[in-house]
Amino acid sequence: MASVENTKLVAARLSQPDFQALPLEKKREYLKTVTAREKMDLIIADPNAKRVAATLEPQEFFWMVKEVGEADALELLQAASAEQCVFILDVEAWDGWTFSEEQVHHWLEKFMEGGEPRVHELLQQLDFELLQLFLSREIEVGGGVGDQSNDEERLSEYDHTFDGVFMINFKNQKHSQLVGNFLSMLIKLDNPLYTALMEGAKGDVDLELEEQCQRFRTGRLQDLGFPPLDEALSVYARVNPDQFQLEGGKELSPAGEGGQLVPVGADEGTFFSRALALAATPTLFQELNYLVNSALVAEGEAFHEPEAMLEVLHRVSGYLNIALERLAPGDEQKAAGILASEQLKRLFQLGYSLVLQLKFRAQEVETADYATGKLLGGLKAKRPRFYRGLDPDGVDGYREFRDLSDLERTADMLNQLKP
Repeated sequence: MASVENTKLVAARLSQPDFQALPLEKKREYLKTVTAREKMDLIIADPNAKRVAATLEPQEFFWMVKEVGEADALELLQAASAEQCVFILDVEAWDGWTFSEEQVHHWLEKFMEGGEPRVHELLQQLDFELLQLFLSREIEVGGGVGDQSNDEERLSEYDHTFDGVFMINFKNQKHSQLVGNFLSMLIKLDNPLYTALMEGAKGDVDLELEEQCQRFRTGRLQDLGFPPLDEALSVYARVNPDQFQLEGGKELSPAGEGGQLVPVGADEGTFFSRALALAATPTLFQELNYLVNSALVAEGEAFHEPEAMLEVLHRVSGYLNIALERLAPGDEQKAAGILASEQLKRLFQLGYSLVLQLKFRAQEVETADYATGKLLGGLKAKRPRFYRGLDPDGVDGYREFRDLSDLERTADMLNQLKP
């Protein structure tokens, strides 16, 4: 996928000592020119690793961790800022509207390897409501200030107490050690917060808490250029390709407003990539970033795996390419003008709707043939996929639709089948 920063020259590779000698701003610029693994190695080898890591946008840091692999990024995670850790939880701990305490446990375990200093940083950034929601899923709390039961009565009913005041039962024994370690750090680092969380966990307000946490999370993600889920899902609204009309006259806010977004681009060698190069402006790239972010939020689980994120990037590029090939066949200047004047979201919806037409046709067909069955299976998926058996290399797998030729080859196969 070609970078949108088409005019940037890739810097000569620097050794670790040369990199460490750079001013902080120059380090930030240089990190944008290297691979994720090279970036990680430079950060963790730097004497000021936390300061260098903090120069990365939260989503940029997150995707670096994902690309390198969580298992290989444990040392890198200890250099993460609290804001970067909060972003990781914002995208990993939710599947759509649903909170996952399993994911919070997964990431909290990694963060806690940094010891009490790291936990103390996190406590200053995490929402009280998120901590309360997590703990309410993990522990049952009894006792409390003013409780008149004697210690023997209370301890006979509960697993543990950290202060002789609040009694705790662990709801999930496989999480009990980590949750217990977290609580022992919490009571030492911020006793008033511990007391407030224990009192809060005694109540039964789980659903209300989940809604509050979702609102706070949505606000933070919006500040970084990620739309709310309902808005994100609208990119997949269907349009009628035969009645589609260019509206033009789009207005975009200046680049930089609405958060610093991670640059994306177009698949190399496509009609869209050539038109994008002609129409290149910072606001257009910002709009493209926002469209990709919308598609990522709409998928939800795409955040969890780098391969899934790449699929979304290719899907956005493919649908935009299909729309441009239909609206301006062979005319790159016209296509560039469309990119400059038309909402990219509408172009994405056009490309998506053209692919959906094939899905609807496929739903009316059944076959016992293996290859044809694979083609139909890809089309009937939630997000239709192109069967690579139709490619020249004949690979038995799937990819995103890239161009009108993909649609035409698929349509030709469907024409040979009877409903």
